[in-house]
Amino acid sequence: MKAQRQVWGETLLEASLRDPRVRVLDADLATSTRSDLVAEGNPDAFVQIGIAEQNMLGMALGLSTMGYRPWVSSFSVFLTHRAIDQVRMLVSQTKAPIRIAASYAGLLNGASGKTHQDLADLAIMRAMPNMTVIAPADEHEARAATRWACDHDGPVFVRYARDAVAPVFDEEDGFEPGVPRLVREGADVVLVSTGVQTSRVLRAAEQLSVRGIDAAVVHVATLKPVDEDVLHALLAPFPLAVSVEEHAASGGLGSLVAEVLATRAEGPRLAIHALPDRWSESGPSPFLLDRYGLSAERVVERVVAELGA
Repeated sequence: MKAQRQVWGETLLEASLRDPRVRVLDADLATSTRSDLVAEGNPDAFVQIGIAEQNMLGMALGLSTMGYRPWVSSFSVFLTHRAIDQVRMLVSQTKAPIRIAASYAGLLNGASGKTHQDLADLAIMRAMPNMTVIAPADEHEARAATRWACDHDGPVFVRYARDAVAPVFDEEDGFEPGVPRLVREGADVVLVSTGVQTSRVLRAAEQLSVRGIDAAVVHVATLKPVDEDVLHALLAPFPLAVSVEEHAASGGLGSLVAEVLATRAEGPRLAIHALPDRWSESGPSPFLLDRYGLSAERVVERVVAELGA
């Protein structure tokens, strides 16, 4: 297994060697985000900005006007909060082909704690006009989504997780923007997830099967834009849908599913399972996942309780 950040660095190095227009701008976190792979393998394609995320977005816009295809790289929280005005004015409003590599997104980014954990990135970026928002499930989808983003002529935000997870897809499965995927069939309940949480949700579905509960799993890699008809068709046959995300309950995947279901006459009852409305904390990843209800075991408990209700 490989971490998504590792795969991103490898893929960008390949892209920069193939296409001289590719540039990677880093905000003093290259060894963490793995943009150092580009710095070492193709120094001409790498620009170290330092701790200056706002300036980095300005430089990326300038490069894009000269025909380059820039990526900006930092921890997610510094891009969606510290540099949010530049993302809004220079990327979203101009429709510039700037790709935002938001690494260390979500709850799990080592022991950095609430100052470095970004639990609202998907909500913020979903609200940005013209922005494509992607949260890959595993290393294979991360690689395919990164390759797609390199060729996309518009703003893209990609959420990359710090830690490796059990693969959800095979290497040849690729990435189709906007299209939700049924990754496990079932009959009793459908679990909807995004990002690396889908790997944990698949484990929860396996544990539910031991209890005699047949759970389907739908993965939503692209939170904007999304094919609403496909998503609704995947959820409609079930009496209950449970969305599960490593993100705040407001504005993320659960909100997206609720928006889709609210516009249709028929559909399942929806339970949104997400991070609580409070600041998080430091701790080992297994501890935090369990504490905040995102481990496979805690997801099983929530699904069983919803079915009982």
